[in-house]
Amino acid sequence: MTEVVLAASHGTSSPEGRVAVRRLVDAVAAALPVRVIGCHVDVEQPDVQTALAEAARIEGANNAVIVPLLLSAGYHVYVDLAESATKAPVPTTVTAALGPDARLVEVLADRLAEAGYRPGDAVVLAAAGSSDWRAVADCHRTSALLSARLERPVSIGFISAASPSLPAAVAMARMYAPGTRVVLATYLLAPGYFWTLAEQAGADIVAAPLLTPTSTSAGIVELAIERVLADRKTLASH
Repeated sequence: MTEVVLAASHGTSSPEGRVAVRRLVDAVAAALPVRVIGCHVDVEQPDVQTALAEAARIEGANNAVIVPLLLSAGYHVYVDLAESATKAPVPTTVTAALGPDARLVEVLADRLAEAGYRPGDAVVLAAAGSSDWRAVADCHRTSALLSARLERPVSIGFISAASPSLPAAVAMARMYAPGTRVVLATYLLAPGYFWTLAEQAGADIVAAPLLTPTSTSAGIVELAIERVLADRKTLASH
C-alpha cells in the first residue's frame, strides 16, 4: 500500500504563521518515507480538494491520510475534512486532531517560561474557540493538563465563538487576584489574526504560539507523525 499524507492546517494570511506551519510540514515530510503534501482548510492554497487531486495523480498512490494540524477537533475535522475524504478520488481517512496531548502542554509551558512566567502569576489559556462543543471540551481538557503541569490554577478564555471571551477571562483573573500579573498561555498553532487578538486582550504578558518561524517543537512533529502511524495501524486491522 502506497499512501500520501496530507498535512492540513487552517491557513493564515500571516507571513510569520505561514513560515511556522511550513517548517512543521517540512519536518514531518523529512521524517516519513511517504509523500507529504501541505494543504489548508481555509485562507490559503492549495485547499484540501486540490491536494487530494494531486495525491491521486502520484504514480502508485492508492490511499491518502489527512492529518489535521489543528489543536482540537471541531467543525473542520468532523465536517470539512470528513466530507473531503468522502469525495476524494482515492480512498482517504482523517486522523485525530493534534490535541489534547501532553506534548502540546509541554510546549505551552516552554513558551510561558520564554515569556517570563513566574509561579505567582495568574495564567489564562488563550484558545481559538469553536461553536462545536467537542472542540471546546478539548480546550478545557488542555487547560486542566496545563494546570497540572504548572501545579497551579489555569483559567481559559476564547478568542471567538465560545465563552468566556478572552478579554473577560483576563478581567476575571485580575478580579480574583488583584495586583497579580496575568499571563496568557497561547493555545494557537502559529502566529496569525487570532494571535493579534490575543495580544490585545489586556494581559500583562502574552506567550508565543506553539510554533514560531524560528522554533518548531520536536514534540509537535512527533505528535503529527504518531497520528499518521496510528491511522496506518487502523487501516491494517480492517
